[in-house]
Amino acid sequence: MLNRYPLWKYLLLLTVLVGGLFFALPNLYGEDPAIQVSASRGVEVNQALEERVTRLLQDANIEPKRVERTADRLLARFSDTETQLKARDLVRDALGVDYVVALNLAPATPVWLTRLGALPMYLGLDLRGGVHFLMAVDMQAAVQQAAERYVGDIRTFLRSEKVRYRTIARNRDKVEVSFRDAALRDQAAERIAREFPELKVTEQDDGDAPRLQIGLNEDAAQETQRFALQQNLTTLRNRVNELGVAEPVIQQQGSNRIVVELPGVQDTARAKEILGATATLEFRMVHSGDVAGAVAGRVPVGARLYQDREERPLLLDRTVMLTGDYITDAASGIDSQTGSPAVFITLDGKGARIFAERTKDQVGKAMAVVFIEHKTDTALVNGKSVKRKRVVEEVINVATIRERLGKRFQITGLDSTEEARNLALLLRAGALVTPIEIIEERTIGPSLGKENIEKGYQAVVGGFIAIGAFMIVYYALF
Repeated sequence: MLNRYPLWKYLLLLTVLVGGLFFALPNLYGEDPAIQVSASRGVEVNQALEERVTRLLQDANIEPKRVERTADRLLARFSDTETQLKARDLVRDALGVDYVVALNLAPATPVWLTRLGALPMYLGLDLRGGVHFLMAVDMQAAVQQAAERYVGDIRTFLRSEKVRYRTIARNRDKVEVSFRDAALRDQAAERIAREFPELKVTEQDDGDAPRLQIGLNEDAAQETQRFALQQNLTTLRNRVNELGVAEPVIQQQGSNRIVVELPGVQDTARAKEILGATATLEFRMVHSGDVAGAVAGRVPVGARLYQDREERPLLLDRTVMLTGDYITDAASGIDSQTGSPAVFITLDGKGARIFAERTKDQVGKAMAVVFIEHKTDTALVNGKSVKRKRVVEEVINVATIRERLGKRFQITGLDSTEEARNLALLLRAGALVTPIEIIEERTIGPSLGKENIEKGYQAVVGGFIAIGAFMIVYYALF
């Protein structure tokens, strides 16, 4: 006897089969070798950039399959990796440091499928291949950076308490303060221990120079190191987005190491440059000295010479008002008074107290924001790749302090809304990042070749269709 089912069951089965087949289709199209252009600070990915890249490729007789542009990146697809590498070198040399040009493997799914939400299945490192990095976080540097911040804090505190000292400086991971006599030293030790309970204060006698040696206690040092590790994890996750990597793995290993796995990444050198970059933010007062004299080599005591983005010289105080380490949140927006891009910053409680104290007497004076980035470049020297470390220091903003600053304030004078978004992202991720060293690097080839993967996709889809057709026939006849 034939089994009879309601019509709606057959329609439901057919709908599920067609829907499954539709969403499996993107896996049949494979991937295109591509170059990805992302904007650096102060520039935008716009129509002009797209036209410029297209013109560069045409002048070099390089024909891309397609050039796509989104709000934050430009993607040019090619037929083979040889053309992709040639285009990468051409575009990177032409655009310079204003843009990040990286290799990528972009899914070749038709646009009409992606608009309907049908995306290919992302393969992991074992099937697709890619790069594996094991990174060591410099925990000692985290403690030393904390000690550097306490130099200014202790100096300001002793002055406010009217406790005279001779010198104050950082010595590795400790702050050393010398005094004229032991009585002043003991007085300072008592007050510092009361004001900064996270510090361990040790008294020392060196003949005529009584000293205090001040460092983080064990709990505070461990907390500083844990925070540095988590800060680096957050920063790395945001930087991986620049590479356009699908399904990356970024996780902690042990107490001071981070594992990063990037499936499908071809340009390992560029990945290392982006992941290993170290950045920090500093707020400094503009010095009133002679800028022209400083350029000629006569830099006033207590000042440093910087340049802004237009390469104009600026004279700033050596004393750092505040670093990005105290920032807990940052958001981009528009200044209500001028209509220009701005970044709205929120400090933690300690940072707010420090900033309020240091800016209360600076109303009406100019303050600069200095962006410092440590980069590692790879250059060809006599046919060999040579790594070169360089420090980029530039003044990104100079503004007049209108009122005493506290927990919330804003940075204006930025070039574009895109720059404001990038700066806010950097600050949220942690502007002050402990240096990272790549101690292990492995390029992992795919366990299955591209042709085998595509054949596997076809076999899966074909089997899916066969099973569905068999079920429809079976339920119809039996």
